[in-house]
Amino acid sequence: MNQSGPVGVGVIGAGKVSEQYLANMRTYPDLDVRFVADLIPDRARHISDRYGVSGSRGTREALDRDDVEIIVNLTIPAAHAEVASASLAAGKHVWNEKPLTVDLPSARSLLTQSCDAGLLVGCAPDTILGPGLQTTKRMIERGDIGQPLTASVVFQTPGPHRWHHNPNFLYQQGGGPLFDMAPYYLTALVLFLGPLAGVAALGSSAAPTHTINYGRRGGEVFDVQVATHVTAIYDFRTGAVASATFSFDSPLIRMGVLEISGTDATLAAPDPSKFAGDIGIITADKQEWQTITANGAGIGRGIGVVEMARALRGGGAYRATAQLGLHVLDAMLATTESIENRAFISIESLIAQIQAVPEDWDPTGRVV
Repeated sequence: MNQSGPVGVGVIGAGKVSEQYLANMRTYPDLDVRFVADLIPDRARHISDRYGVSGSRGTREALDRDDVEIIVNLTIPAAHAEVASASLAAGKHVWNEKPLTVDLPSARSLLTQSCDAGLLVGCAPDTILGPGLQTTKRMIERGDIGQPLTASVVFQTPGPHRWHHNPNFLYQQGGGPLFDMAPYYLTALVLFLGPLAGVAALGSSAAPTHTINYGRRGGEVFDVQVATHVTAIYDFRTGAVASATFSFDSPLIRMGVLEISGTDATLAAPDPSKFAGDIGIITADKQEWQTITANGAGIGRGIGVVEMARALRGGGAYRATAQLGLHVLDAMLATTESIENRAFISIESLIAQIQAVPEDWDPTGRVV
């Protein structure tokens, strides 16, 4: 494999999210997307043609390519562990969509496998690298809100069965609002407040089945296998506390609510599922929101792959690591256990404090 110049990338999984990744990764000069793979080769070929990628076919062909160094794993959550492990076995570094896997044993196995092989594994969401959340982090670090104390997050919608043409996987193990959307919010909270310590949660489902309202499968009924409304209280090792609501059962849409309160002020962070956005700050003695413009390059999905590629070439650190993905997975599984047992559950995994991205960091420039 080349040890200098753009890092060769292969994408496995040509679903909807691949379009966002490919549209962006094709513009990052430190990456060279060389292959798209899918269980359905025609779908891989369609996506590769659409985004100007020269090679396409199945997973095995992607893993056999000597010019592919990083596999971007965009398969459904239930397949994340299998595809990532096969990629590592083939000598490839891996960027995994969230969640890292759907259970802790397979997640820990991936970390062990990657360590033994000397390979890198990263995990979405890379929104934590975007200017919106990074500007928020720098404000917290320099003391703009005083000592961080509490946080509140809200994500609620009527559910993806109303707009997604193939929503079944979002209501199965590894899905639901907890596994689908909480990674954005929990990863941001870990970025701001440090590692999680425990959780108490309740969950429910509006109905045992849903009907697809969109696309060629419209009218088809499918089973709901996970909680579709989750309310949780998270305890952090720093002493901070956060309340969270994740729901597919709300006629009222509220997304992107992430507020952090400290001894001196409250911050309203940008939507953690996005890369940019303004920040609001309000103090107790002056009840007027001040708007702060985020500082950094306007960017999108795939910047975590860029940072990992630069670490691969230069030997430096990267932030959206598999260790962080495992910690957030641990928190989500603990949330599920808390719902099932109606008890406070400890979160045993540890993660080091995440360092802020330099203000002049730019994934659209050439570094490797």
